Amino acid sequence: MPRMILASQSPRRRQLLEQIGVKNFDILVPQADETYDPALSPEEIVSSICRKKAEAARALAEDPDAIIITADTMVFLGDLRLGKPRDQVDAYTMLSALSGHTHQVRTGVTVSRGERMETRTETTAVTFRPLTQDEIWGYIRSGEPMDKAGAYGAQGKAALFVSRIEGDYFNVMGLPLFLLGGMLSDFGVKLFSEEELH
Repeated sequence: MPRMILASQSPRRRQLLEQIGVKNFDILVPQADETYDPALSPEEIVSSICRKKAEAARALAEDPDAIIITADTMVFLGDLRLGKPRDQVDAYTMLSALSGHTHQVRTGVTVSRGERMETRTETTAVTFRPLTQDEIWGYIRSGEPMDKAGAYGAQGKAALFVSRIEGDYFNVMGLPLFLLGGMLSDFGVKLFSEEELH
């Protein structure tokens, strides 16, 4: 099996890749320009940024035979993009906006090897029940939301806020596994082969 690289510092993405049986992979954290044209659609934004990450990772890896996985996840409430909160007040503003509403989690995934680069996107709709101020501040004080897009992680205590998920749950965690599995298969990675995974 060729060398595999996950170009992300996210511990959740690392865990998810291991969950589908990929045990031997390297971690690279490329520095990529994450600016984008605000006229782009949400799908185009996450696609554009994860491709920039893939190009930066390819240059950093200096290994044309390596399979490189990059991803970019964003939370959108309508046309409003919710990134990682700058501070607790910003987190409160985001969570208050999500309270009682449905938002979209969009992830762009790029798999590349040599000159070949494929990018696809996944969208999951997440509905929050109405939240009280005490619940929001209690969650913020836990420190959990501060490094997460949209100021929450569905795999943590914010699971208590989520009344409905429509689509890939793993996408909400930052790596849509069904989509990624199909992409890796297209690159010749056999995820159910013992020989491939050891």
